[in-house]
Amino acid sequence: MSELRAATRQSTARTGLIEFDGARGTVSIPCTIADVSGTGARLKLDWSLSLPQQATLIFADGLRKSCRVAWQKRRLLGVAFADGVASLDEQALMMTEEEQALHRQHIGAQVKAARAARGYTELQIANLISVSPAFVSRAERGEISIPLHQLTHIADLLLVDLDSLVAGPASIEVPASDAELAAG
Repeated sequence: MSELRAATRQSTARTGLIEFDGARGTVSIPCTIADVSGTGARLKLDWSLSLPQQATLIFADGLRKSCRVAWQKRRLLGVAFADGVASLDEQALMMTEEEQALHRQHIGAQVKAARAARGYTELQIANLISVSPAFVSRAERGEISIPLHQLTHIADLLLVDLDSLVAGPASIEVPASDAELAAG
């Protein structure tokens, strides 16, 4: 679970439903989505209730995400999305415009840190992914979103997991073996 807790979560106060199969059919429990990231969410329930390990989180706009319960403490519940990192379109539906801007800034900072750690310039990355240097610069500042196919390509070029760019810790470091190779 440590990799999920390292995900950058954006505060929100949206209503939603947790839905699961109960003994007498489908059960829908109202909840408040306290915060959300590309990998999961923290929920507040109106009452303490033991939930099954698998459930569906339904956002107010109808987006449905299959999830598994990562932890529960009384009325607080942490869920991890069962299908991995949410797509950029799904994340856009989960967060307000302000929350999306913060998420873009986080991704941009992760890309910049990974690029710098590997010793690439903005121009080099731009040439390798067939975009303008201005695109790379604006994306690293969080001014624009990086399409998933390009973000995947960047992750491959920089030898980092896509998850670490989208929902990872605040900084990316070059492994010691890579630093030694670069020095040698």
